[in-house]
Amino acid sequence: MGLTKTELFTKEQNEIASIAKVLGHPARIAILQHLLKVNACICGEIVDVIGLSQPTISQHLKELKNIGLIVGNIEGTSIC
Repeated sequence: MGLTKTELFTKEQNEIASIAKVLGHPARIAILQHLLKVNACICGEIVDVIGLSQPTISQHLKELKNIGLIVGNIEGTSIC
């Protein structure tokens, strides 16, 4: 049986690949650009600016948060 990617590549290479995978969606790039402009995360505002549904925005925010690109609190059903 072959080696897994965690065995074949360094931890740093795997971390960079994980970040690249998360950044592979244009909505996440748009969200990051918006957050850099306003320096705050209000999910309803992001919905209005980006034009995607609230659950979709929340899922994208969750992915960005899981990889460590954003930090914040979960309030209600919105993740910021």
